[in-house]
This record gives sequence, C-alpha cells and structure tokens, in this order.
Amino acid sequence: MTDFTLPQQIALGLSETHLTEVLSNGKAHQLHQQVKSDWQRLFTSAQNDGIDLTIASAYRSFERQRMIWNNKANGLRPVNDANNQHLDVASLTKEELLFHILHWSALPGASRHHWGTDLDVYAPSMLTQSLQLEPWEYDAGGPMEQLGTWLIENLNDHGFFLPYQSYNGGVAREPWHISHIEQSQQYSDTLNLMLLEQCVEQHEMGLKTQIQRNLAEIYQRYIINIVKSS
Repeated sequence: MTDFTLPQQIALGLSETHLTEVLSNGKAHQLHQQVKSDWQRLFTSAQNDGIDLTIASAYRSFERQRMIWNNKANGLRPVNDANNQHLDVASLTKEELLFHILHWSALPGASRHHWGTDLDVYAPSMLTQSLQLEPWEYDAGGPMEQLGTWLIENLNDHGFFLPYQSYNGGVAREPWHISHIEQSQQYSDTLNLMLLEQCVEQHEMGLKTQIQRNLAEIYQRYIINIVKSS
C-alpha cells in the first residue's frame, strides 16, 4: 500500500489537518486555513452590496464523497442526464452509468471540495423555494440572477474564480461553485493521474473496474478540464 505525503492526502480528501471552521448563516463549515480570510473579505464585499452570501457546501472528505458516489452507483440515489432529468439506471451499461454520474458528481479522491479551497454558495434571501443548486437558479430570470452576476464581476478581486462557469464537455456548469485561485492550484498540481490510480487501487468504490479502465479519460475530461482563472 502506498504511503501518501501530506499534500497528496489533502489533495485526495484523506486529511483534515489543513482546515479551520467558519460560520455561515449560523452553520459551521470547514475551509482551508489559508482561504478563510479571503472568504471573509468576499462575504463582507457581498454584504456591502446587499447580498447575503452564504455557504451551502465547503470541505467534503473522501469518505463523504465515496458515500455519495456509491449511493449513485448502487441505485440508492437518483442519477440524472445532462438535462438534469432522472435516468432509468437499470437501462444503462456500467460505463454509461459511470459517465452520467461524473457529469454531476466527482470521483472520490478527485473532488475539488476535498481541498477546503472550493465552496458552493447561494443567497438565502433570494430564494423563492428550497435551494436546488441548479444553473437556472443563477441564470437570467432565476431567483439568484443577481448573485450569479455579482460572482462573475467580483470573485477575481478577492482571489476566487468559477472553475465550472461554462460546460466544456465534462462536469456540468456550476455557477455556484467558487474556488480559491492560489490555494486550489497547488492541490490541482498534486492531483496527477498516477496519484489517482494509486488512490483508486487502494479503495473500494462502486464501478471500480470501469473507473480503472477509463481513468485517463476521466482525468482529462472531468478533473483538469475547468475554466481557468483569468
């Protein structure tokens, strides 16, 4: 079994030594220690513009991501197509199921949420119903259109960017997913194909055979295929 270095453990979601707690709308979340101050600056800037910027999700461990993944792989949680419509999982081949899951959910060990540098954000006061985290909510005419526009215009000034601002043939567009430019880059650099191969080999997860067979494509299409920070 491979012994991973601390940076590798963090990149894979196997360590929490880099994290600190922040409160957002009364709920505790974990962020990278070096991201907290920039998040607080971003929050204050949004507040000054009348936006109640709130964290929906921040750090997510390997085990948490593996649970989400396995529930989808084993039919215990819905799997959607590219149009966000429920699929009949029983009608899919295992490889088809693999790529449908990857459209919406990261491979365990390959989620940017493992790093504590990436957050899903929303504005509770703008909601007209429960939060769905779907693109239409942030698009023109959606309840959080103002937030979507504000993020595009202000993130870079506070050290963040939108890695899934547009759909590039891999992960679905996520206008709510923000990433810290400087801190995320080091873990993106660490998370190479060889490291992922070692991680998958050492951990049980749904569709493992299909993952290993397609890992090079997964890495290129769903992991490093992001909208770069400007």
